[in-house]
Amino acid sequence: MRQILLDTETTGFDPKTGDKIIEIGAVELIDRKLTNNNYHQYIQPEREVPSDAILVHGITTEFLEDKPVFLEIVDSFMEYVAGSELIIHNAPFDVGFINHELSLLYPNKWGKIEDHCQITDSLKMARKSYPGQRNSLDALCKRLGIDTSKRTLHGALLDSEILADVYLIMTGGQTKLLLKGDEYTNKTKHQTISTEHPTLKILMANEDELAKHQQKILKISKQSGLKLNW
Repeated sequence: MRQILLDTETTGFDPKTGDKIIEIGAVELIDRKLTNNNYHQYIQPEREVPSDAILVHGITTEFLEDKPVFLEIVDSFMEYVAGSELIIHNAPFDVGFINHELSLLYPNKWGKIEDHCQITDSLKMARKSYPGQRNSLDALCKRLGIDTSKRTLHGALLDSEILADVYLIMTGGQTKLLLKGDEYTNKTKHQTISTEHPTLKILMANEDELAKHQQKILKISKQSGLKLNW
């Protein structure tokens, strides 16, 4: 089972008004284990990056000047994700941007990304699991106890790695992002619980304790009006 956790960073919120993708990050899970076969690419948007967007992800126009445009990376990106289950938090946003970028290509030999992948929206999953609660990636990390101390700004690759942890916990399976081929060891990954029980020590009551017990039973019997057999 091949799953890709994906995130993008953009110049804004709406591709129809000229906003573009500037970063794509993705991590691969096979049989719910990280393979270390990641995808990470910065993209030249051929426009200025607004200052309010820079405050979110820290990616400037100057940094992107020598990066390839989408046309130059589209084949490697689509070949990477093809045939996978693509898991994205708030999938309509990222899918909308990717499909808009694809639609600008001439000729567009790829069509839409959903022609090549199964799209799963982890935000929709979270809303089912935690109805009425905040389900942003940050909120889920806090709720599920996932460490985000290294995340000072949004970044596509880092957010994809965090999403992988969130997804694995939400779906109730393996929660440690082991590389494929890694094995658990008793010392570092889990604790083996023995099914053998130690011999229990039996302590017998002495004569004084037995006498006091009998006195207590007689007192309870008298107060309750019942004959007690213990």
